[in-house]
Amino acid sequence: MATQTRGASFLDNLRDLRYRELLMTVATLAVFAGAVLLFPGSDAVTKGIQNDVTLPLFAFLLVVAVFAGAVKGAIGFGYALITTPIFASVVDPTMAVVVLAIPPWMINVFQVGETNTGLEYIRREWQLVALALVGSIVGVYALATFSTGPLVPFVIGVVLLGYAAYQVATSFVVVEGAHHPVLLGAFGLLEGFFLAVANLGPLLPAYLHTFERDRERYIGGLSMVFTVVFTARIVQMAFFTDLLTTYRLWLGCALAVVTLVGLLAGTALRRVGFDETRFDWVVTAMLVVIGINILRKTGPAVLTRIFG
Repeated sequence: MATQTRGASFLDNLRDLRYRELLMTVATLAVFAGAVLLFPGSDAVTKGIQNDVTLPLFAFLLVVAVFAGAVKGAIGFGYALITTPIFASVVDPTMAVVVLAIPPWMINVFQVGETNTGLEYIRREWQLVALALVGSIVGVYALATFSTGPLVPFVIGVVLLGYAAYQVATSFVVVEGAHHPVLLGAFGLLEGFFLAVANLGPLLPAYLHTFERDRERYIGGLSMVFTVVFTARIVQMAFFTDLLTTYRLWLGCALAVVTLVGLLAGTALRRVGFDETRFDWVVTAMLVVIGINILRKTGPAVLTRIFG
């Protein structure tokens, strides 16, 4: 009964073009349209990836996308951080980064609406949003031009583990002075660049977590920044590089449609299963797992470069 009431309320608000429901619907319909209109045919579903990707392996990638969507819905970040390493171990890393720009775009537009985060956030944190956009533009050109090494992800992993240790040691202290225009701009620039180059964006979640403890504001702020960055990435890749082909766009939309299942499950979990303290622990634990995974993958290569 409650579900029917919420559904009817959603439809009523959508008919009234309410901001929240409209954004959630636009995000969903956009990827559904791409998945249907750009469908390459049943015989070519996996051929555009690479020849050795079988249907069972493709199904596994879809399961990964659903799980990552649930994590993102629950804590506001983690989708690209989970999917990118796994996809990049199966397909060309550059292709993985390009294709995995589509589902996060859908998720973040959805969460901007779901948390009712609007233009007020952009007016208040314009340095963060603007410099994240600049970082993204530079990062896309770097992705199209250069081959990135393991050093940058390695440094990110070290920073994440240091941040997590600090938070646990101080019992999740809120650092009021961290909310500073210069720091916001610097982290926005780095976040946009790292997301564009490697689909690695844990620095901003960690930074925002130092001064923002309200779950909805935290997730809404992350989603607003990510929406701007991923929109710029997609437009730039589609019109100014040859990275985003028709097949890659379809695959990204198809992954986004599947991801919706996890996103809705994670959103429901966040609303009923997390108080603020538990949310802090989950966010920090996620950052630790990400940091360890990054170091595990990049550490040997970095140490080999340093010590020969």
